[in-house]
Amino acid sequence: MSIDHIVVLMMENNGFDRMLGWMGSAGRDIDGVDPAHPLSNPDRIDGGDVFQTETRTRTILRDPLHYLANSIAQLDGGTNQGFVSDYVRTHPNSTPEERQEIMAWYPRGFLPALHALAEQGVVFDRWFASMPGPTWMNRLFAHTGTSLGHVAEPGSLFNPNLHIYNERTLYDELTDAGVEWRIYFGDVPQSLVLTHQWRHLGNYRAFRHWEADLKAGTLPAYSFIEPTYFGPHQNDQHPPHDVMRGDALIAAVYNPLQANPESFARTLLIVLYDEHGGFFDHVVPPATVPPDEHTQHYAFDRLGFRVPAIFVSPLLDPGVAHAVYDHTSLLKMAAGQWQGVKPLGKRAKQANDPMAELKWRTTPRDDLPAAPIAPDIQPASPLPGIQGFKQSLFGLSHHLESLIDHTGHRSALMARAHEALHDSMGQGRLITDRIDGFLTHHGRRRGVLSRLFGRRR
Repeated sequence: MSIDHIVVLMMENNGFDRMLGWMGSAGRDIDGVDPAHPLSNPDRIDGGDVFQTETRTRTILRDPLHYLANSIAQLDGGTNQGFVSDYVRTHPNSTPEERQEIMAWYPRGFLPALHALAEQGVVFDRWFASMPGPTWMNRLFAHTGTSLGHVAEPGSLFNPNLHIYNERTLYDELTDAGVEWRIYFGDVPQSLVLTHQWRHLGNYRAFRHWEADLKAGTLPAYSFIEPTYFGPHQNDQHPPHDVMRGDALIAAVYNPLQANPESFARTLLIVLYDEHGGFFDHVVPPATVPPDEHTQHYAFDRLGFRVPAIFVSPLLDPGVAHAVYDHTSLLKMAAGQWQGVKPLGKRAKQANDPMAELKWRTTPRDDLPAAPIAPDIQPASPLPGIQGFKQSLFGLSHHLESLIDHTGHRSALMARAHEALHDSMGQGRLITDRIDGFLTHHGRRRGVLSRLFGRRR
């Protein structure tokens, strides 16, 4: 095996059964959906049961919630029978069609790029979110192996849940080991909530440069890609966004890699989702070990629900991996790949290394096709306002705005504070401009860090 480049694309809020469950009947020994014997959840509004079924619905207006309390309710004592009833509790005016979507899965080929890569790559049917909870926390596990015991997304700047995370990150490990890395982002990199990242702002790059960087041969050893969360081109696949726009992002990441065969022959692409988004999955999450001693709000002794995970490389044949993984497995993988990199936290230390399970070819394949591009992608529609994870990004952007050392730029952004009262599109523009301002004028390194580490977590 000779992998020189690892690329991780982390998408949003979709479970395994919903996105890849069709593979259960595709002859690949994958624990997915059995169309002949669909599972169900009780519907406490209409009575009876809501069964698993195919869907071709691309947008869902009422977002299924997926916070810790929701996830525990969906788990329903270890039976996974609480998904529909939890949706009813959070959306009591939901329609039978909406409740059906909680149990639905996309048929084979409906998501052109994702399903093409699943056909060509190695599918992990036991990759779980790191905790039964929301986006913010699970992404922190992918970067640091812990959420420092926090279980709730912070919301706005003035919310008491707004935390400053100053733990050591995978990127500190890579930097100290002399391993080149980069974070590509669509608009707002959530990873900037990790204050150690402010030492490495030169490693952040807008995704619009992705294809040019590949053509120039500047792909680093480790790349992490964050989607676009705001505006008409949102492509994170978080409801109510068009799931096809996110599928097009998957193609936009993969196809330029595939078009550069010399580099691609030594590259591993990982397509991964941060958490299940409140959609039904039939596999009960297993027990695990807490990452550290921060267990005052939750024991962190059970993984979250399954998420799609696909590894694609010319050095891999199509296959299935059945061992248990979670997002801390990325940290274990990095430690196994590069000398001097250590896995962070107890969970990562005992996690399975996904690269160790795989059967690697000695010569690269030359038959991997380009991924189809989703047709008929519609722009996102404005909503009355942002919620959940996006409110947390708003709070982060407000905080980072205060650290911009260019007085004129900071003042111009502060004068736009009223835009926080606009619809989701206007709020998204303000958030994105704040982040751009921070990345452009991030302050004298010493001054920023002194203000940073003088704060509480």
